[in-house]
Amino acid sequence: MAALQISNPESQISSELLVSRIMQIHASISKLGSLRPSKQVNGLFSNLVKLCIPPSSIDITALPEEVQAMRESLINLSGHAEGLLELEFATFLIKTTRPMDNLNLYPYYGNYVKLANIENRILNESMVVQPKKVAFVGSGPMPLTSFIMAKHHMKSTHFDNFDINKAANDVARQIVASDAELEKRMKFETCDIMEVKEALREYDCIFLAALVGMSKVHKVKVLGHIRKYMKEGGVLLVRSAKGARAFLYPVVEEQDFLGFELLSIFHPTDEVINSVVLLRKPVF
Repeated sequence: MAALQISNPESQISSELLVSRIMQIHASISKLGSLRPSKQVNGLFSNLVKLCIPPSSIDITALPEEVQAMRESLINLSGHAEGLLELEFATFLIKTTRPMDNLNLYPYYGNYVKLANIENRILNESMVVQPKKVAFVGSGPMPLTSFIMAKHHMKSTHFDNFDINKAANDVARQIVASDAELEKRMKFETCDIMEVKEALREYDCIFLAALVGMSKVHKVKVLGHIRKYMKEGGVLLVRSAKGARAFLYPVVEEQDFLGFELLSIFHPTDEVINSVVLLRKPVF
């Protein structure tokens, strides 16, 4: 969902109608026997994204308790479906002759390129240029941001990708193995980021994927853990969501950045769904 191409999005609708339609889609998704890519699964999630992309004045925090519960369920379902889509495509990709040369076959590759361009520009504006070592937390089976950044923006940077899922790391590692130069600069670690401590001090820049910490409580815990152990002066790039896009991804807000210096917040208005928040750990 972070990179779904949308054409002719619907014009803004009332919050009540928006919630009603999203609840209908959630009910349909909840009844599915599997979230693996299929015509039905793809259709439901495409309709969901089309509803959530247009500008919306909806206040997520003011929604009734039952709608909040539905939203949390929907984020989990969307995240699971996204993971299955990436895993299926990554598994297909490693069967090709040169997987790294075929990344653009992924249906939403273009949106990841756009998001990487945005994030690289934001980093450059904050004087984070060609960091020596970067961590990507929640990289998944198709770590496209790491791939794009490493190949097109940070051409000498070393990337460590952290994911809790061994199968995801296994296929991602096989994709990189087709590129000898990139393989030297990219590693994959299977672990819970909450168990990584002193090693976090090694990174000049850390990316936190949108779906690491799906609930507000867990997200704040992850942010606090990373802030505690990352190096002073290091930056953390966090993906968030705004408006109706918050039905697809968790939202982080200024009060969640305790102990960080807020450098930048960017909210896209096109088919790139994730907002980008850049934080820095102060130097004491």
